[in-house]
Amino acid sequence: MDDATRCPCLSGETYGACCGPLHRGELAAPTAERLMRSRYSAFAVLDEAYLLATWHPTTRPAALGLDAGTRWFRLEILGTRAGGPDDATGVVEFEARCRTAEGAEVLHEVSRFVRDGRERRWSYVDGVVG
Repeated sequence: MDDATRCPCLSGETYGACCGPLHRGELAAPTAERLMRSRYSAFAVLDEAYLLATWHPTTRPAALGLDAGTRWFRLEILGTRAGGPDDATGVVEFEARCRTAEGAEVLHEVSRFVRDGRERRWSYVDGVVG
């Protein structure tokens, strides 16, 4: 994705000023919500490596098999619990909208995040879809 293009996470920033630096490993997400937004953008730009790298090793799958035919077009953060720069855990509730060959879909998820390891980076643990 071009750095001058609007970021898929809909932050209002360009990709180069928002999720691009996280995807390239130049920055780490300071909050659980910021990691959630960057992961959504990674789905939108088909960056499987970033998604796997930010997935907690205890729940990370071997591969994702992203579908290039899925077009992610809207992310709405519905709420957060903890997940700030000084927290060890966080929860982000969101809705993500996409279009597939079958039509428009809405994914509603409550995701859990932890911040651990020597570098204290946020990682996605799991989520409840509903």
